[in-house]
Amino acid sequence: MQLTYLFVFSAIILTGAYFIYGKYVFKKFKINNDNLTPSHRLNDGVDYVPSKPIVVLGHHFASIAGAGPIVGPIIAITFGWIPAVIWILIGGIFFGAVHDLGSMVASLRNDGKSIGVIIQNNIGKKGKRLFILFSFSTLILIIAVFADIIAKTFISNPGVASASILFIGLAVVFGFVTKITGHRKSAFLIASIIGVAVMYYFVYLGMQIPFVLNYQTWVYILLIYAFIASVTPVSMLLQPRDYLNSFLLYGLILAAIVGVFVANPTIVMDTEIHVTDENLGYLFPVLFVTIACGAISGFHSLVASGTTSKQIDREGDAKIVGFGGMLIESFLAIISVGAVVVLSRTDYLSRLGEEGPVPLFADGLGNIISAMGVSEPFAIGFVALTVSAFALTTLDTCTRLARFTLQEYFEDVEQPIGKKLSQNRYLSTSVVVVLSVLLLGSGGFTTLWPIFGSANQLLAALALLTISVWLIKKKINPTFVTIPMFFMFTVTLSSLGLFAWQNFQKDAYVLSIIATILFVLSFALIILAKKSLTKDVEVRKMA
Repeated sequence: MQLTYLFVFSAIILTGAYFIYGKYVFKKFKINNDNLTPSHRLNDGVDYVPSKPIVVLGHHFASIAGAGPIVGPIIAITFGWIPAVIWILIGGIFFGAVHDLGSMVASLRNDGKSIGVIIQNNIGKKGKRLFILFSFSTLILIIAVFADIIAKTFISNPGVASASILFIGLAVVFGFVTKITGHRKSAFLIASIIGVAVMYYFVYLGMQIPFVLNYQTWVYILLIYAFIASVTPVSMLLQPRDYLNSFLLYGLILAAIVGVFVANPTIVMDTEIHVTDENLGYLFPVLFVTIACGAISGFHSLVASGTTSKQIDREGDAKIVGFGGMLIESFLAIISVGAVVVLSRTDYLSRLGEEGPVPLFADGLGNIISAMGVSEPFAIGFVALTVSAFALTTLDTCTRLARFTLQEYFEDVEQPIGKKLSQNRYLSTSVVVVLSVLLLGSGGFTTLWPIFGSANQLLAALALLTISVWLIKKKINPTFVTIPMFFMFTVTLSSLGLFAWQNFQKDAYVLSIIATILFVLSFALIILAKKSLTKDVEVRKMA
């Protein structure tokens, strides 16, 4: 079978889903442009900033994508590429898009606050604190994982490091220019064209001036950058960088599509489905935990209800940003699958073990893109740079989100330290960065990714639980949310249970304890949600 058929089939399914199933979901959430968004009501010029839909989509897509839709699917192909594709398409449409849009709309209706605050309003203060502890722990894990990934990428490809630094400088200039020109469409369009053109030139320039540092130095530089990006106004660095970087990923997707049609490669990998793998474990539940971004990811709920909801100009913009952004990411996951199914299963497994998923993706997709007449080394470097740029986006967005969650946790604490942490963004961000450094000292990507994957997917289940309770209290039938919720709880609780037991047997007691704590926290939140709904029913009966 030709890879072209897989791409065309997936594109038709995902596009049709936006207009057909998306229309149904939009009506269920009662999206209405007459509702004044938090970005206007609470505009502070730092976090709450009303922005153009294309800019918010750029930020949101850049933040949720990262390396997740590349790393997860490529690892999961170990079980076979067909189950990976099926989960990406079904998960992206019926699970991920609903999860992302639901988190965003619920936040828009609650002053742009995070899922944690929505839990407090609908389940109670204990539920909020449990969820914030859970999400904060997950965010610290993500920061540590991506700092490790980016530092190692910069070491293996110093040109990528140089281009990434140039991108940051360009983003600051672009943010300054667009702020001066205001909301004039013509000025914004001209600035965008120039900015994107310069960004692509920096791809070439970065390769010519490689910047070499050791691993530890890069980690500290990355975390210092994440600190700065977290405390500065979103319009100064975070938003313009994500907006410009989104065109890097759009370019990658376009180049991949054109390259596939030009090269017309054949899917070489066999269609056999492997129920178990000696390293990963069983297809269920591991496949559904490994492929998170691209299908459904709890981290998306933190972005949607953390930074994105504070920038939405009109409530209707949430359709393309939340639902549409998830489906674009699903297609990126399909491209990731396409980059490796051109190999035989034997070649895939040997190279995955030796090189890892990101170099495997860069080499595979770079080879396809080179069919357009671009030199293969440049094409591979371009792909590697794109992955790195979006991993960097995830890093700084997570730092800001962790700061938000920490501040929200302590906003009800009366003690002086609580007030300082909730009101001083510099102090709360410092706590986030220090904890990330400490966690990195306990291990890198290979050690932290399994527990991160399980925690991330359980976070998705908890977000769906929160959205379900919110809908029930709004007297809206939540079936389209509760079905994905029950499935994700089954997957993640099974995964955490297996993970805790396996690490206990390996004497990895710290990881085993973390998995057990996450397991218990999730059950506590389920019980609190049930009590809240039961109490609500009793009040209605009395009324």
